[in-house]
Amino acid sequence: RHVQREEQALASRGVDRDRAARQARYRVFGSKPGSYGAGLLNLIDERNWKSDADLAEVYINWGSYAYTAREHGVAAAEPFRRRLSQVAVAVQNQDNREHDIFDSDDYFQFHGGMIAAIRALTGENPAAYFGDTSNPEHVRVRDLADEARRVFRSRVVNPKWIASVMRHGYKGAFEMAATVDYLFGYEATAQVIDDWMFEGLGRAYLLDPDVQQFLQEKNPWALRSMAERLLEAVDRGMWEQPSPEIVESLKEIYLRSESVLESR
Repeated sequence: RHVQREEQALASRGVDRDRAARQARYRVFGSKPGSYGAGLLNLIDERNWKSDADLAEVYINWGSYAYTAREHGVAAAEPFRRRLSQVAVAVQNQDNREHDIFDSDDYFQFHGGMIAAIRALTGENPAAYFGDTSNPEHVRVRDLADEARRVFRSRVVNPKWIASVMRHGYKGAFEMAATVDYLFGYEATAQVIDDWMFEGLGRAYLLDPDVQQFLQEKNPWALRSMAERLLEAVDRGMWEQPSPEIVESLKEIYLRSESVLESR
């Protein structure tokens, strides 16, 4: 029914019937042939966005190439927009337990990017779920916000995990900073990070004296990056009601780290 309706609408606008028939059936989209990604990592890293519309535009520009049995990577931005505007549920599946949603940028770029694009096009977030198929005999589906909280408690602020990465010096500090970036990316796109999670990051990674000393000694760039990212969350209103004391502490850490790096 949807295919016929869209095919007729395209034909009524003067689109060739064969082309209209093909466009109305586009269902599989991806990056341009020869490329990979959703384009959001650089946009967010460089702080070059202001609204959902900015995120959606990049996501659509990168991912709007249609793939069918006959066509391989045809530019199809408008059909992609139409498909996204009809999506009610966005699902991300994971078939292994070797990583989680906060240790790779792919999760927030592809899944979060889709959610942000749908929100920009429709004005509402779709229902968002995370499918755990690591054990095919016991498949689990969780609400994305619940999955974010689960990973946050079990890994991100787990003292055992923090201690384990600290044993790896510079690289361990880098992994901590990357986790902060990916968590920030998920809030920017999927809006699933609560205030208490931002506060938990600040307290566990930056305000803990031992961890802060480790970061300052092994990787002051990571320390500065994390403080700057959390302050950006405050400035953008993503961390809606931060404690004034924590904000001041983060500012002090950022300025002190900046001073240390400038003196090198």
